[in-house]
Amino acid sequence: MTKGLNLNRLAYFAAVVETGSFTHAAERLGITKAVVSQQITNLEQEVKTTLLVRSTRSVSPTEAGHDFYSRCSRILKEAEEAFDKLSQSTEIPTGTLRITAPYDYGATILAPVASAFRQAYPNCRVVLHLGDRISDLISEDLDLAIRVGWLTDSSLQARRIGVFRQIVVASAAYAEQLGALTHPEELRSKADFVGNLALADPLTWSFTHLDGRHAKVRLKSDMMLDTSAALLQAIKADAGVSVLPDFQVQGDLAAGELKVILPEWSLQDGGIYTVYPPARFRPAKVTQFARMLSEREKQREREVFK
Repeated sequence: MTKGLNLNRLAYFAAVVETGSFTHAAERLGITKAVVSQQITNLEQEVKTTLLVRSTRSVSPTEAGHDFYSRCSRILKEAEEAFDKLSQSTEIPTGTLRITAPYDYGATILAPVASAFRQAYPNCRVVLHLGDRISDLISEDLDLAIRVGWLTDSSLQARRIGVFRQIVVASAAYAEQLGALTHPEELRSKADFVGNLALADPLTWSFTHLDGRHAKVRLKSDMMLDTSAALLQAIKADAGVSVLPDFQVQGDLAAGELKVILPEWSLQDGGIYTVYPPARFRPAKVTQFARMLSEREKQREREVFK
């Protein structure tokens, strides 16, 4: 950078190029035409180059001025974004926050967090869109998505904020009737398995024992449901055994309504992600909600994985 260059003059120069007039540039900047003219003269002296061709009717950039303007506009845009980001860091969340999430996670975890968020930031309005359909954040004007499971490649920005366990469960009455199982193959031969049609492959499961052994089983099912909420109610009604995420059954397990089947065998853990539309900076309403949800997930992990 030229020694002693006044960076404020870049804004004056850009305004003249964009408006094509010293008068219009002065009006945009809220200063006098004489000040603009003098600042441009000083700028040309500092860079030792003629940047503008002046006539009685118009002002246009020289070839060097065109190149200098393209660089100036990038610098000014970066400076504006830097100030925006700085202001966002201390901004109080306001406006409407639109979130999409799977129904079971949204009803169990997200809704209470949304309530806490509203209490903390009463100037915000929260709209939750719950369902298993993958929403398009950009076309549907959504601020944030919560994805549960295993993410596929995406142009969106994602951050894992937690994990969940997949647990084989049954009602207390059905578990007592079933007795203790020692191997996943017994789910096929001794139990009624209730499948979840929302999964890509609801009947194939890979287990790992505490001692490191692996078992992959292909189950059969005479009852298939397409939502986890319905599946949970069927299990509670003694329909059989199934696999559900820990966040959906944690309360029922603690209350003794459900029992874990094959407690020495585990299934692959899944991830919980916050997913954002492409953007350099995120509004305070988004960052603060994501922070609160992340803290809730850390608390839940301590409870589940203790």
